[in-house]
Amino acid sequence: MGSSAIVVGLGLAAVGFAGRTILRSAPTMTTKFNKILKQFPVDSESLLGSRFYKGGFDAKISKREASLILGISPTANKIRIKEAHKRIMLANHPDRGGSPYLAAKINEAKDLLDSQK
Repeated sequence: MGSSAIVVGLGLAAVGFAGRTILRSAPTMTTKFNKILKQFPVDSESLLGSRFYKGGFDAKISKREASLILGISPTANKIRIKEAHKRIMLANHPDRGGSPYLAAKINEAKDLLDSQK
């Protein structure tokens, strides 16, 4: 019984010393990590493929932009438009922490595509 307490105590001491060593070396590791990150290109798309639209919104929404917002084809049918709108609004609704501006743009995109069908 006594020897197991000694082994546990030594194990805890080893963990403590290892933790202290890691915490002391953290600032130097951070600067090394930042130097490594600076070597990579600034554009994240070159590292990872992006499936998101780059750029802001147009002043007046177009059919192309509306289809990009909803993530559907410009020639999609009403059912597909409704499903895409529902899916995107669930993720971006202001009542669930989403942006009211984005919700307005999503609704505007749905209204434009619905009116053209």
